[in-house]
Amino acid sequence: MRIVITQNTTLDGRVEMLDDWFDPSNQDEDLAAELMRQTEREDVLLLGRQTFEDFRGYWPLQTGDTTGVAESLDRADKRVISSTLTDPGWQNTTVISGDPQEAVLELRAAPGRDVIITGSIQLCHALIRAGLVDLYRMFTYPAWQGRGRGFFPDGYSVPQLRRTETKAFASGVIYAAFEPLAGLGSEQED
Repeated sequence: MRIVITQNTTLDGRVEMLDDWFDPSNQDEDLAAELMRQTEREDVLLLGRQTFEDFRGYWPLQTGDTTGVAESLDRADKRVISSTLTDPGWQNTTVISGDPQEAVLELRAAPGRDVIITGSIQLCHALIRAGLVDLYRMFTYPAWQGRGRGFFPDGYSVPQLRRTETKAFASGVIYAAFEPLAGLGSEQED
């Protein structure tokens, strides 16, 4: 399976939400449709414990969700990396208590489509440093936070990336996907 990080980010590359620049319930129709399109290729949703608990405390309670995200998350094969969580308390969830990198290597070697990781900054940074990410998806919001953890770990030398997709939405959000260039043997297209 392909390992894909999907993050919401600010113009200055911050993914840690310290200000009010992101609201999961306030998405335009085209942005919601893009998220659902990407979910169609998802076989596994992999989350760190904190992001999982944030999702579990929010999405199952969204009874009036018209985007389809709440229902999609309920159905998803969710895996949560945690050394402390024993009962996930959300259907279709498996707790992975072992080495996260080993778990991701096993998922990567398994047949299937995408393993999506979102939020989970500590987990994402570990996977980025280990070179285990096949695709980076960025939903950039028109906001500048000026502080907080970034998409890439501090001090990390980002490899050359090839843009594979871009879209702009009426809300001002811009989506772009990138894959590491190493081994692809092609140039970025405009």
